[in-house]
Amino acid sequence: RMGAAVLPVGTGNTERQIELMQDLGTTAIACTPSYFLHIMEVAEKMGVSIRNDTQLKVGIFGAEPWSLETRKRIEANTGINAYDIYGTSEISGPLFTECHAKNGIHVWGDMFLTEVVDPDTGEPVAEGEQGELVFTTLHKFALPLIRYRIGDLSIMSNEVCECGRTHPRIMRIMGRTDDMLIIRGINVFPSQVESVLMNIPEVGDHWEIIVDRKGPLDMMTVRVELTESGFSDKIGDLMKLENKVSKELKGVLNIAAKVDLVEPGTIPRSMGKAKRVTDNRKV
Repeated sequence: RMGAAVLPVGTGNTERQIELMQDLGTTAIACTPSYFLHIMEVAEKMGVSIRNDTQLKVGIFGAEPWSLETRKRIEANTGINAYDIYGTSEISGPLFTECHAKNGIHVWGDMFLTEVVDPDTGEPVAEGEQGELVFTTLHKFALPLIRYRIGDLSIMSNEVCECGRTHPRIMRIMGRTDDMLIIRGINVFPSQVESVLMNIPEVGDHWEIIVDRKGPLDMMTVRVELTESGFSDKIGDLMKLENKVSKELKGVLNIAAKVDLVEPGTIPRSMGKAKRVTDNRKV
């Protein structure tokens, strides 16, 4: 209806996708944020500037939690506008997205009754408090769902958006109830780790968490890939950066994590949803 051509290309064969973006004058892309970070990396290796050598203006990113810091990094490095989209396969795939204000994801309140509840008790939380999203479909006939618990953690706002829309908004997804790690009694979400790392210029776009148990203690290691400019062959510089990352993580997580700095290109890339956590603990 808008007159826009849509090309469903899937993931993989990233070099070819970048060529298609150039050849066809692509102006918008929809994928996971982690895959777009990979596209950025491959484009740089190809000598292609997304900012100058493509017509890309908009990125619609979802299917996994991503931080505001990641959004800033994507926008700063490519010049595009990055928007958050939300959806669930069980309900109908893509559901809601942000407006130009980028201050929460607009829910279509006439189609979905949205609640935020305490993950443990199932009771609604106060507006502005974090909890688990619960949806009731109001216009579905084949598969209506009543108070369906999604497992995603967010905050809901009923304030009128600056764009003028009056529907409820859900804030950026902070993680999932089943993504939460408990390390020595402390709740840790991968999104917290990402938020810290993306604020450190020497840190690249790729990282992972590895959890092990040594005796009675849980041990968390954060493997951090550095940028080309951030990587140094001087041990003193690496130790200083390692201490900086460790300090920043502890300040947010309230728990000490071992930091392992690795060379650019070390951590496996994701063609879909990023696998950020490897939990080797035996329950």
